[in-house]
Amino acid sequence: MKTVPTTPSHAIGLGTNIALPISSQHHPHLAKLIDGFHRQLTYLRLSVTDFCNFRCNYCLPNGYTANGGKRPDNELSLDEIATLIQGFATLGTTKVRLTGGEPSIRHDLPQIIELAKQTQGIKTVAVSSNGYRLAKHLTDWKNAGLDKLNISIDSFNPAVFKQITGFDILPTLLKDIDKLLESTEIHLKLNGILKADTAFDNLQNALAYVKDRPVTYRFIEFMQTSDNKALFFAQHSSGQRIKDFLLQNGWQSQRRASDAGPAIEYRHADYVGGIGLIEPYAPQFCDSCNRLRVSSQGKVHLCLFDNGSYDVRGFLANGDVDGLVHALQSLMPIKPEHHLLKQNDSGIMANLSMIGG
Repeated sequence: MKTVPTTPSHAIGLGTNIALPISSQHHPHLAKLIDGFHRQLTYLRLSVTDFCNFRCNYCLPNGYTANGGKRPDNELSLDEIATLIQGFATLGTTKVRLTGGEPSIRHDLPQIIELAKQTQGIKTVAVSSNGYRLAKHLTDWKNAGLDKLNISIDSFNPAVFKQITGFDILPTLLKDIDKLLESTEIHLKLNGILKADTAFDNLQNALAYVKDRPVTYRFIEFMQTSDNKALFFAQHSSGQRIKDFLLQNGWQSQRRASDAGPAIEYRHADYVGGIGLIEPYAPQFCDSCNRLRVSSQGKVHLCLFDNGSYDVRGFLANGDVDGLVHALQSLMPIKPEHHLLKQNDSGIMANLSMIGG
């Protein structure tokens, strides 16, 4: 656990009540999260569980092995999550994305979606999922008020999908996705890890898929963690190849929404859907960072690949919104300007299931 150098007498995580500045006490809507590089943070990525049922070869090739392979029993409770989201909303957060692990593992995910959606100031609630048993969850997520859903599909080839994830469910998943598109207003995006041996086939299949569907398929550059170094060096491929193909074939980049993540999306007049690209190794990738991450145990990560985390669970357990607000503000001067992936430094990130990528 780290402490905050700007307030040496108070360690984050001790649950200490720290007086808020007068301006934010009396005018909470004026409080903002602005880091030392003048970036306003309006997007919370909350991991609701570390546990994942898939065995993706770039993330958890041997399955979930932490905690003896069992789902942790110390995940944030509904009350703690409500305090967390209220604190972030007080500081100007407008978008909450629920991640994992696999968030649908939690049976109370619909309740988490609903409480986030009903928090004053939160405009968008999103979920990132592997899509397992999507049809089973769809009605509950829709009724809870889910706005956006991202689903991982690393290949449109059933055999390759099974090889990557360990699950032979692609045909069922694609049927469930069509049901979602037909029966809900949930905005859908599909994500796939950009790997050298599947890049060309995946691009051609993605183009065919979005031709007549209102879906964006996004390629995410393969990111190195401490657990995937060998596979990374064998399979990493630059997103520039995808970008060059799109631009040479009449696709145009789109303006990014203020609360959006780092993806650049491309559109074409002949396609209903779009293609997106997330390039964490590109220059200036971090310049527009608008995100903070919180783990399922209540630890704040200032960067996906930071070298530490900051425990705020004491505030959450006590329902202390004011203390949480002050703690989050005190972290702003030490949020790093950028990650160090170019230097092969992935910080404490062993695998992307830890805080949802």
